[in-house]
Amino acid sequence: MDKPDNMDDLDKDKPIELQGSVWLTVGGENLGGAGRVALLAAIGDCGSITQAAKAVKMSYKAAWDAIDAMNQLAGEPLVERLAGGKGGGGTRLTRRGEQLVQNFKIIEREHQNFVRQLGRQAEGIADDLVLIRRMALKTTARNQFLGRVSERKEGAVNDEITLALGGGLSIVAIVTRESSEGLGLAPGAEAYALIKASSVIVVADGAGARFSARNQFSGTVVRLRTGAVSTELVLELAGGTAIVAVIGNESRAALQLAVGARASAIFKASSVILGVPA
Repeated sequence: MDKPDNMDDLDKDKPIELQGSVWLTVGGENLGGAGRVALLAAIGDCGSITQAAKAVKMSYKAAWDAIDAMNQLAGEPLVERLAGGKGGGGTRLTRRGEQLVQNFKIIEREHQNFVRQLGRQAEGIADDLVLIRRMALKTTARNQFLGRVSERKEGAVNDEITLALGGGLSIVAIVTRESSEGLGLAPGAEAYALIKASSVIVVADGAGARFSARNQFSGTVVRLRTGAVSTELVLELAGGTAIVAVIGNESRAALQLAVGARASAIFKASSVILGVPA
């Protein structure tokens, strides 16, 4: 489908509707679709190739070319000429041609019913397609969050971007002014925040310490995977959002981090990489 020259000219109040058409093939060759079947039906009604061609707005030559092609591909005549007599010659459908016209109408009716049924689900399908595209994002960063820009503070060199997530959470990122403008990171824009697990600092709740890092999230440890040197920790935040951190085994033991423990995930705004959907 061609894209309109100016998408702003589209009436946003008009729903997007699904359309579809049916055509027949024989051995990969195009036997015909609605246009050619309409020509056959007109021949059946008119008994004249000339009148049928006019009825479907087709030239006489194009009509006969289509009939010859259909006769050949069908393996038997769909249209036959009548010998001249008192009323002169004419054209009529064979029994096979009549059967094809009737069956095509049935197929087309059922196909349109299917398209209408699919159209009633179009809104949900569109949402799922967007979700699938989001899920297709592949990066090495363990933490990937999708949100919308809620605030942009412009600086001479860098901009401070606040990305609103679900559950009332927000992530603050520092990016260059050039990147901010190039990605279109204006309020309302959709964007991804990527944070490497190694950039996340974990602090046991109740420690009483204060930190200068702009991003500080409190949650509950829900998973631990311990290796020879380090431990991968998953912290569940508000609204079911999760953040992954990798810390040394000695640090995990010192902080007494176990499943069910309360802790905070902290990372600098400069550790956040922002991206936008393609």
